[in-house]
Amino acid sequence: MGAGGPDEEDNRWPPWLKPLLRESFFVQCKLHADSHKSECNMYCLDCMNGALCSLCLGYHKDHRAIQIRRSSYHDVIRVSEIQKVLDITGVQTYIINSARVVFLNERPQPRPGKGVTNTCEVCERSLLDSFRFCSLGCKIVGTSKNFHKKNRQAPATASSDSEESYSNSNSSRHGGRKNKNDQSFSPSTPPPTAVNYRSAKRRKGIPHRAPMGGLIIEYY
Repeated sequence: MGAGGPDEEDNRWPPWLKPLLRESFFVQCKLHADSHKSECNMYCLDCMNGALCSLCLGYHKDHRAIQIRRSSYHDVIRVSEIQKVLDITGVQTYIINSARVVFLNERPQPRPGKGVTNTCEVCERSLLDSFRFCSLGCKIVGTSKNFHKKNRQAPATASSDSEESYSNSNSSRHGGRKNKNDQSFSPSTPPPTAVNYRSAKRRKGIPHRAPMGGLIIEYY
């Protein structure tokens, strides 16, 4: 392949990294389902044959195996283990249970919090200023030559409800054309018709008692 082709992109990373990020952990081992230690939270970097339980490690002696841990239903790995085999520069680290860890895959936020000055270049999760990515997966995507950084001002879904209402009202006042995707989910109030106007007036009016049979009394 020529320069910048798929092979060059793949060669930038160890062959076990992408399979590791795609793997599902903390499932029951099919080979040792009867054991109470059958939870798959290990991975062999040499064999790359899926998630392993602690009993499976007996078949991977002298191999490089790492342990995957959990934090808020997301997979993490200790920095002390992963930094021996992978460059994690630019990936934010976290301290969980007194151990410094990194997340395997992205954890996007619906919208960044107020006052946030730095976010992940891929999924826009809030970060400390000294980091570029929130996870190992985001670093792979964000450092690819084919990756184009998102324009944070483009998506309207990231704005608050008040900001969206304000922009819609501005476009209406200035005669701007509204995009088909920027439609309201609640039906607008129909303009009052002549029939509606008369019926509304009749309902709101004060009822008057009819005169007494229209009887006219004359005195002579």
